[in-house]
Amino acid sequence: MKFFSNRKLIIATKHEKEKVIAPLLEAALGVTCFVNKDFDTDALGTFTGETERELDPIATARKKCLIAMELSNCDLGIASEGSFGPHPSMFFLSADDEILIFIDKKNNLEVVARELSIETNFNGKKVKTENELLEFSHSVYFPSHGLILRKSKGENNKIIKGITDIDQLKYAFGILIQGSDSVYAETDMRALYNPSRMKVIETATHKLIEKLNSLCPQCSKPGFAITDAKRGLKCNSCGSPTNSILSYVYVCQHCQYTKEEVFPHKKTSEDPMYCDYCNP
Repeated sequence: MKFFSNRKLIIATKHEKEKVIAPLLEAALGVTCFVNKDFDTDALGTFTGETERELDPIATARKKCLIAMELSNCDLGIASEGSFGPHPSMFFLSADDEILIFIDKKNNLEVVARELSIETNFNGKKVKTENELLEFSHSVYFPSHGLILRKSKGENNKIIKGITDIDQLKYAFGILIQGSDSVYAETDMRALYNPSRMKVIETATHKLIEKLNSLCPQCSKPGFAITDAKRGLKCNSCGSPTNSILSYVYVCQHCQYTKEEVFPHKKTSEDPMYCDYCNP
């Protein structure tokens, strides 16, 4: 793409996210990606709680990206930020919520992509025996996915991270169980220790590229993306509005050109089974 071709792009990470992000961006945008090893992204927050994240995920990703760009004297950058916990609508399932932010200072451009996925091993458990620990480790895809052990949940003084083999796991457990009746085991959610998370970041990168390839019909700037989804597609039996998508609204962040795409799923009405009146 002409906006980004032959330019350098800094990826703000210390956890090897460039392995999935860089090949996709270089192929799609014609950029050359690099990482600044001197930038410690953990200063803005860690999953294990030693450093609390003070800002919301988008603001954290933005700050992370801008700091990396400043340190590297680069006007093009990308950063990601992940959050883990109960899915917002399926509360019984854990979710990985990944935010990607792309900043181009030269063209005054900021584009955000998000991927919310239940394809995560996010979990934690208090274990009292080595057998309990091994059962837990098996359930969270160890050793392909790393583990973290600590004295107790919320205890930040004695933490052993990045455990990726069985001998290392047993050794760490033996150290931490001394003088205690239990140890807290949890999944290591840092990207380099978590292939499931890497896949979600990869999906978010594809979404970002799709947004960047969408140009505004009026000013031709990238990032002409959906900003709102209007519901109310009519039931084809009673004519009442349903909760299904009626239209998407696109807004350009540069010139504010707005476009509404009606019937984006090529459906002009909805099946009565999705109607609250016909199928309460």
